[in-house]
Amino acid sequence: MIQVFKPKLYFSDIFSATKALIKNDISGSSPLVNEFEEKFSSKFDRKFGVAVSNGSVALDLALNSINLKKGDEVILPSFTIISCLSAVIRSGATPVLCDVDKDSWNMTLQNIEKVYTSKTKAILMVHTYGLPSDAIAISKFCKNEGLILIEDSAEAHGLNINNNKAGSFGLMSTFSFYANKHITTGEGGMILTDDEKIYNLLKQKRNLDFTNEDRFNHSNLYWNYRLGGIQAAIGISQINKLQKTINFKHQQGEIYQKLFLDLTDYLQMPLKTHDGVENDYWVFGLVIKENNNRQKLVNFLSENNIQTRPFFWPLHKQKYFKESSSMKSVNLPVSEYLGKNGFYIPMGRHVSKKDQIFIKNKIDEFFVKNI
Repeated sequence: MIQVFKPKLYFSDIFSATKALIKNDISGSSPLVNEFEEKFSSKFDRKFGVAVSNGSVALDLALNSINLKKGDEVILPSFTIISCLSAVIRSGATPVLCDVDKDSWNMTLQNIEKVYTSKTKAILMVHTYGLPSDAIAISKFCKNEGLILIEDSAEAHGLNINNNKAGSFGLMSTFSFYANKHITTGEGGMILTDDEKIYNLLKQKRNLDFTNEDRFNHSNLYWNYRLGGIQAAIGISQINKLQKTINFKHQQGEIYQKLFLDLTDYLQMPLKTHDGVENDYWVFGLVIKENNNRQKLVNFLSENNIQTRPFFWPLHKQKYFKESSSMKSVNLPVSEYLGKNGFYIPMGRHVSKKDQIFIKNKIDEFFVKNI
């Protein structure tokens, strides 16, 4: 089976983790965590970084740190991971979902403006599948309207947006270091900010509200979301490989782009660029243009030992919401179209050019049989 993804660890990553083990630098209080935070925040042009146990809790902490109240609205795309919705709901705010662009699969300022109200307090801007949202325009809009901007860069490690790095926008930006990300620690996450007050608050919330003065006498009921020293050691090493990883994924994406040129009547490919920003191909997504054929195609690929993964299922269509919920009546056609018809195919260092050609040939075979 050609897997959709497979984490890539280099010898230097293994050496870094082994060194941490030998030195007993394994806990969340290891100096390696501070080193990882400093190097990562510097890499993405931020003053401060707070390492956490995964990308989902990074979103939780970020939303929980901006004093949202009941009735406050947070705008986010419907076409994204469930963690974004969960974080907004757990913050006590009301999630307001917007649609995305059919070509870039990302939220735009126009999408936001359609659902913006006087109750809007924040925007959760998500970069999806290796392409950016309209970060410059959305950032300017938030500044003009006095809104808090939180940037989810979990799928955008290394994107450069008009000479600004993804992860450098808004009050806070969040990252995931899950095994399929460009920088991985297996599990892990990071929150970046330039605001020292927010930085200190995030550290307290991550660490059970421990204080040096009165360690076990707590003023708040916070969480243990710490990242361990071994993961930090791997992360420090992985930072140095980011551009190498992006270059490889870009080459692989370009190979797929050329291979699938003759199937554009049947499949929508990801954009090579969006507003001048090159796709860094976190994944290579395909959208089948004929409705209700996706499952037949992915089943066929599976029978031929090619693993796929479906696109995000729209947040407003989640089982979490009862049929009577107002969320069920939201009309977001692009998110629904992508959720029904999109999927992505194997990418990564475990996938050879020969594998890519094999995958394309099998998709050709499917369409020959089913046209």
